[in-house]
Amino acid sequence: MSTDQYHEPPSELSEETRTFARMCASLAEEAEAIGWYEQRIAVEKDEVAKAIMRDSLGEEYKHFSMELEFLLRAKPQWRETAQGILFQSGDIVQHGEQAEEAAEDAAEDAADS
Repeated sequence: MSTDQYHEPPSELSEETRTFARMCASLAEEAEAIGWYEQRIAVEKDEVAKAIMRDSLGEEYKHFSMELEFLLRAKPQWRETAQGILFQSGDIVQHGEQAEEAAEDAAEDAADS
């Protein structure tokens, strides 16, 4: 079994942590595939080939989104941060700063409870 995705000895990690690491690796792979398809589509001249690539790209979007949702469900603080940034209009960086602060405050409140 490959352990390239681990930074700590896999035998010392819980099953939950190993699953989380696998899903993070899968998310990164989907993002990489999305980038590859975008580049291929940008240069492809054959319309049939381009249509097939667009269809494949849609699958990558779906897989990326499902994996992201899995990870967000696993980490409430990540979800809290993401909700303050994703699908918001306006300044992305400003939303990020506000969301990070709110998520940290919520995590602290939860830890104090």
